[in-house]
Amino acid sequence: MSRAVVFDEVGGPGVLRLVDEPVGTPGPGEVRVRLEAFAVNRLDELTRSGASPVPIRLPHARLGCEGTGIVDALGEGVKGYDVGDAVVLTAVPDMTANGTYAEHTVLPATRIIKRPEGLSPVSAAALWVAYSTAYGALVEKAGMKPGDQVLITAASGTVGLAAIQIANHIGAIPIAVTRHAAKRDDLLAAGAAAVVATDTEDIVQATRLHTGGAGADIILDSVMGPGLAELAKAAKRFAGTLVTVGWLDPRPAPYPSVPISTHRYMSFEHALDPAAVRRIAAFLFAGLRSGALSPTVDRVFTLEGIIDAHRYLEQGQQGLGKIVVTTGQTR
Repeated sequence: MSRAVVFDEVGGPGVLRLVDEPVGTPGPGEVRVRLEAFAVNRLDELTRSGASPVPIRLPHARLGCEGTGIVDALGEGVKGYDVGDAVVLTAVPDMTANGTYAEHTVLPATRIIKRPEGLSPVSAAALWVAYSTAYGALVEKAGMKPGDQVLITAASGTVGLAAIQIANHIGAIPIAVTRHAAKRDDLLAAGAAAVVATDTEDIVQATRLHTGGAGADIILDSVMGPGLAELAKAAKRFAGTLVTVGWLDPRPAPYPSVPISTHRYMSFEHALDPAAVRRIAAFLFAGLRSGALSPTVDRVFTLEGIIDAHRYLEQGQQGLGKIVVTTGQTR
């Protein structure tokens, strides 16, 4: 048997429960992974609470779209992996059926990559979703290059922190946006070239100031909502690019009226493309080796503390970095 976190109805963190269920058997082309750690993401909260637009298969639905662990069974025809390999999950085909909030999960072998040597399970659990999203949006979609001035909203979030590191790694100039001036020093320490605190500054004026009046070449936005149109005014006119990657503000977002390029980036756009996954992994692993990229972890919980982990996320107690949960299963 294997332990997994499930929920039978949508609601608050208390709907989550830990149950025993049979260990799945991998079919052709699939692997079974004994999970060591997984991250708690905002998508998990939206799904659990019923706020996600994705259909949920109730009862006995699972959660979790990223994690890391050890391959402990191979299905027929799987090549390139052996039992005992440490891996990182790059995509979970159906989170509510075989999500990563568990001791084991079964998924296609095309949805894992080998974990870099020396990367701990906790750091590996905090890597893929945030860094692949930031890379995909900034590099693959917006074409970020050295010297670009990049405005990053929700900069203290996991995608924002990853974007700061990736921008620095490429030679771009990351300008962090936060709602709280108290986070300014933390964001500068995290690598931001400048910080705009919207509780004390006007985002458009401050961006113009930090960019010598030109505006941002690229805006990476995880918030959306009614402020999107105003945010777009901080971009370089006629040459700026706005890429949205999240919806922390679920209210309607007016389409920007200023003349800039706009893109909506979804991580599965590249996570389901093996060639793109190889590019992303090569970039991220090179950054890990050089020390330019380093996943930031805010707090670690155990599997038994999953309700506390969701309460911590929901109550806005999260500092800088990911919330990670360990299963107690190590090599």
